[in-house]
Amino acid sequence: MSHRLKALLPFALFALALVAVQFTLRATGREYCLTQLTMSLYYAIVVIGLCLVMGYAGQVSLGHGAFFAIGGYTSAVLTTHDFSRVNATAWAGALRQACLLVAKDDLYGNQIVTASPWAAFLAAMLVTLVIASLIGYPALRLKGHYLAMATLGFGLIVYKTVLGTALFGAADGINGVPEWKLGFGLTVSGRSALRVENYYVAGALVLVLLVLLRNLIHSRVGRALQAIHDRETAAGAMGINTAAYKLRAFVLSALLAAMAGVFFTHYTGGIGPSEASAFKSVRYVALAASGGMASLWGVTGMSTLLNYLSFRGLFGSYDNAVFGVILITIVSLAPEGPLKPLGLWVGRLVGMRSTASQTKQNNGDTVERVPTTVI
Repeated sequence: MSHRLKALLPFALFALALVAVQFTLRATGREYCLTQLTMSLYYAIVVIGLCLVMGYAGQVSLGHGAFFAIGGYTSAVLTTHDFSRVNATAWAGALRQACLLVAKDDLYGNQIVTASPWAAFLAAMLVTLVIASLIGYPALRLKGHYLAMATLGFGLIVYKTVLGTALFGAADGINGVPEWKLGFGLTVSGRSALRVENYYVAGALVLVLLVLLRNLIHSRVGRALQAIHDRETAAGAMGINTAAYKLRAFVLSALLAAMAGVFFTHYTGGIGPSEASAFKSVRYVALAASGGMASLWGVTGMSTLLNYLSFRGLFGSYDNAVFGVILITIVSLAPEGPLKPLGLWVGRLVGMRSTASQTKQNNGDTVERVPTTVI
């Protein structure tokens, strides 16, 4: 098998797994489970971005729950707030012509003017880019637990802001977020009729991001980040701008978290302040650790699986306790993630079977030689 085909094989297997799960759930009459799987895939995007920061740049961030909330809240506010007061201005007319402002009916049948979901998405990305750059520039000059405390403090500020601000719905959050028409007949919505469609939208988004991050990791940027992770001082001595690379990785991971927040908010139709809580940020870090911080496939699989089990309430009130036990077990026995020891075990099994088959073949080819007498 060529190197290119070997590199594409995991992505093909991931796509086949998505299809297999959907058909299995349909055949067993449990297609409603796709709702929780879709939400788990959106949460996995946050952990994938955190994998880039922790596993490759060697930084610990406890503020990614805040970036998820920034994306979700920005989109929720812009797509539910009434801009009718500025509807008569010239610039509002230009925005309507560009389809950035749309007219619709609210929950009570009154016509209002709001930002379109696409405009809200672009605004959420821009806001996150600015905030992540402002936070990341001074914070990433810190090391160890100082960086973790700085990002944790930022997350607490965001949480208290959305919790105590009427514009963000305070403790109730924001509901009534409209569905998002992506184009090509695809719509991000929590309607049961679109359950399968949204499952594949989330899966395709995760797959595309995995392809892009895999290419990034195997590029010059990825090698620089790996050098910073291993020996930051040595990397700087070799001419690598460590501060710039760490900032870019941090901003990119923040943008991924905000993107997940926007999709999640439009899918569920709302967002609450709990998404910005410190517990959510710590949970993302734990999920990245349980999957292997430098393993994109490990963090994707473990994050999706554990979040799905939590959504299903499989462990009831002991959910956090079981999650903690799983995390401690994986970190203790397989600190690089469960995929590496699993791959080694499969490799040994295949090697044993191959050796046994070769031995059997050699025994079958052995011919007993009869000595001949020369007269």
